[in-house]
Amino acid sequence: MPSSVSIREVGPRDGLQNEAVVSTEAKVRLLDALSGTGVKRIEAVSFVHPKAIPQMADAGEVWSAAAKNPEISYSALIPNSKGAERALAAGFSEIEVVVSASNTHNLKNVNRSTDESLDDIAQLIDLLHRNGATAEVIISTSFGCPYEGDVDPLRVHAIVDRVIADGADRVAFGDTTGMGTPRRVREVVGPVREKHDLPLLLHFHNTRGTALANILTALELGITEYDASVGGLGGCPYAPGATGNVATEEVVHMLEDMGIDTGIDLRALIEVAKLAQEIVGRELPSGVLRAGPRV
Repeated sequence: MPSSVSIREVGPRDGLQNEAVVSTEAKVRLLDALSGTGVKRIEAVSFVHPKAIPQMADAGEVWSAAAKNPEISYSALIPNSKGAERALAAGFSEIEVVVSASNTHNLKNVNRSTDESLDDIAQLIDLLHRNGATAEVIISTSFGCPYEGDVDPLRVHAIVDRVIADGADRVAFGDTTGMGTPRRVREVVGPVREKHDLPLLLHFHNTRGTALANILTALELGITEYDASVGGLGGCPYAPGATGNVATEEVVHMLEDMGIDTGIDLRALIEVAKLAQEIVGRELPSGVLRAGPRV
């Protein structure tokens, strides 16, 4: 097992994009509160068309008002070159772009085929690098699709090979509707881990209650970068049945008990999860939020 892991908090972006629209001030409060928990990486906003994701329509205003802790690496998600230009103009140097392993989900998500997205991503990577930014490619539906069902791991591997050849700095595997299991994690991630030497990140949803088991399996494969969302916020607007991401406090609770350092203050994180509940106006699914840390 690794001695430490890096957790990227995705609540402000991936979490809030699946909730009813909340105020800019509330988004800034959540972002700034998370910046005080010890987390070192935060996915802050996404620069998407407001008609597609109205929850992120005020991304520029949120980022402008945020406190921006200098010890934290903030990233932004983009769908296309226009989004990239907005993210770069806002000052982001860590930028994510997404493609779905499932062609159907990709069409639902960005209105183009997977191959068309990959062609566009190659140009986006070049644009980002020319402007001094890193490019992370997130492969959604890596472990299964709500429309097509099982996704062949070889299809995921081919996408990884393509984006690495095109210059991706990091690859992330998204479990968009929580179809991942330890077996699927080994089949998808294991061969990539053996073949390629670049940072890999895993993004699990807990729809079917397997997220922590999947993280444990990934740890055994040597993966040290994970996404998680405070309180278990999140989902996917274009994936029927997608419930929240794995809760950050549940991941921290498990890893710290295993002697794996996260650098995150669990009690502070629970307080932020309470704030997140207040902001979205509903009870969040995190078990640690309900039960509290161990006494």
